[in-house]
Amino acid sequence: MNQMLVSASPHERAPLPTWHIMLCVLLALLPAAAAGCVNFGYRALLLLSVTVGTAIFWEFLCRIIMKREQTVGDLSAAVTGLLLGMNLPPDLPLWQAAVGSFVAIVVVKQLFGGLGQNFANPTVVARIVLMLSFTADMTAFRDPNTDAVSSATPLVTGASYWDLFLGNTAGCLGETCALALILGGIYLWLRGIISPAAPLSFVGSFALCTWLAGNDPLSQVLSGGLLLGAIFMATDYVTTPLTAKGKILFGIGGGCLTFVIRQFGGYPEGVSFAILLMNLLTPYIDRISMTKPFGTTEPREKEVRSDA
Repeated sequence: MNQMLVSASPHERAPLPTWHIMLCVLLALLPAAAAGCVNFGYRALLLLSVTVGTAIFWEFLCRIIMKREQTVGDLSAAVTGLLLGMNLPPDLPLWQAAVGSFVAIVVVKQLFGGLGQNFANPTVVARIVLMLSFTADMTAFRDPNTDAVSSATPLVTGASYWDLFLGNTAGCLGETCALALILGGIYLWLRGIISPAAPLSFVGSFALCTWLAGNDPLSQVLSGGLLLGAIFMATDYVTTPLTAKGKILFGIGGGCLTFVIRQFGGYPEGVSFAILLMNLLTPYIDRISMTKPFGTTEPREKEVRSDA
């Protein structure tokens, strides 16, 4: 006969299944993705379909080849594909988008053991690989107002706060509408999926550095991929610190590095590079920020006696 045991508080709440977390992330990304499709038209929807579809396909195929249990159902590949598409210019050649999905899913994720084993955020690495491999296509941005294509973004040309807030500017597909990104972040926070520590410290440290340098912090925060990266990629469970203190350190480091790259680097956008560098530092941040359980003591070194 089975017995139900009831113990005294505190009680540990069972963690949410992976598919549930990923579904929440997908729902949070939808407003910004929809805004990109409205601003840039059917080509944006086609690009997102390709990145999501190929990401799922690469994971399905890779798991078969590696003779491992299928993980397509956990929705992590769909999240990676959607995030990647939102980090790309809407007119990027579709075959290049498929290459990016391959890098994210196969090279960064599956070859390191699958979800939970990757050393860096797959979307970040894929975007950097595409940027370095196809620089001209990755820096060709279309203005939704005129359909003119150039390498200029609001980071270079400047735009009104209102246009930046609503996404009525040139840029990558899912990074232009600050309103939609903020709403998605609030949704994830209210659902308990993410902590606001990393996004707020990321944006705050970047804004402070920008203000100290004499630039317009609000315009810089609303421009480029800062909000997309801070909310949806600097909060990745696998590649970011575990503790609240560690998340704050991660965010501050990411924000400061983004400012340095934007201000002094050769690329106008530095969010992906900053997050990748902080991903590599995450094990060390965890080590210095991990709290010691109450009542524990450090083990004493054994004294070694030498025979006279």
